[in-house]
Amino acid sequence: MARLLDRISSDIKKNLKLGNSQKTTLLRGVLSSLHNEQIRIGRENELTDEMSLEIVSREAKKRKDAISLYREGDRPEKAKIEEKELEMILEYLPKQLSEKEIIGIVKSVITDTKATTMQDMGKVMGLAMQKAKGRADGNIVKELVQKELN
Repeated sequence: MARLLDRISSDIKKNLKLGNSQKTTLLRGVLSSLHNEQIRIGRENELTDEMSLEIVSREAKKRKDAISLYREGDRPEKAKIEEKELEMILEYLPKQLSEKEIIGIVKSVITDTKATTMQDMGKVMGLAMQKAKGRADGNIVKELVQKELN
């Protein structure tokens, strides 16, 4: 698989040629976030695909949060724009796990850690998020962990 950074750069060029300004602008923003992270870690260290996925996941989370806020603020037109951007960003992330798959991970972690109460939530969340890295929304995992520990 081509590096995520290279794929995004290539898609920017492709969308420029196609005249897709919305996707081009979005990808330029994502690429900027990736370059900022590269600067933060230093030029001698290479930005790995795993690090890139984390950054792209953050960009997706920003869109999800914005969608919620726009809906709460009765701004459906703005929410729709964010939804379209989220859809475009998700193309660069691994396939998201279904709720059933996340429940399986959560139950497995609870069994492995012998968690029984909400006091064990941090331990369970840490391991569950590690197993679902980049493939599940943290808020969904949190809800399912709470449900299982109650």
